[in-house]
Amino acid sequence: MASGKSVEALKGTWDHVNDENMDEFMKEIGVGTAMRMMAKGIKPRIVISEDRGKWMLRSENTLKKISLEFTPNVEFDETTPDGRETIVRFKDGAWEHTTRDKHGKEWIATRYVNDEGQQQIDMKCGSVTAHRWFKRVD
Repeated sequence: MASGKSVEALKGTWDHVNDENMDEFMKEIGVGTAMRMMAKGIKPRIVISEDRGKWMLRSENTLKKISLEFTPNVEFDETTPDGRETIVRFKDGAWEHTTRDKHGKEWIATRYVNDEGQQQIDMKCGSVTAHRWFKRVD
């Protein structure tokens, strides 16, 4: 998985390259058909930084910008319409983002730098898995 690299390797700017099984994953976590169709054409840019132990993830695309600021291992509420609870942990060189919606449904996204130097995100909810890949912007 994280191939011995530290989560520090995730810092920087990353552009979306590819994904696998995202439509099924979004369906499993409750994203409606219209939003899933719109998401297919979006190629986000992700910026990850850290300042004195507080980490920031910014995702930008043609429709909107999303920012997430957190301290590892401290549960927080994401700013979303459905008020999801989230915790991010750093484990074995990877960033594990666990999310639980108001109905108790949980999904996990594990983010790391793979052996090809790409940021890879492995997502799992129930029996559905999906993957996304990003390349570092120089």
